[in-house]
Amino acid sequence: MHRFEDLKIWQKAIDITEKCYIASENFPKEEKYGLTSQLRRSAVSIPSNISEGAGRNTNGEFKQFLGIANGSSYELLTQLYLSKRLNLITEENVRPIINEILEVTRMNFSLQKSLTKS
Repeated sequence: MHRFEDLKIWQKAIDITEKCYIASENFPKEEKYGLTSQLRRSAVSIPSNISEGAGRNTNGEFKQFLGIANGSSYELLTQLYLSKRLNLITEENVRPIINEILEVTRMNFSLQKSLTKS
């Protein structure tokens, strides 16, 4: 078992989630149950799966949950790209979040590789 609060990847994923909530605050009301909800759920899924995997009994189980978190990262990227195309968010506001997500996906891949070696 790993202490998830100490994992830099989890800390960065929490930061991304907070930024996604803030970025989507001004989305249109008609998107409340659409893109806003989906974007936020994808964002929450990333640190949630990292922490759930960290609490599992084996590195193999942890790696499986990291894979799910990585899928959520790509889902979130898609929703952010769509939000930009629909002019719900500006390039200036979305680019830093996208860059952080890409960093987390690289960290995720490295962590998965390290768990395979253990």
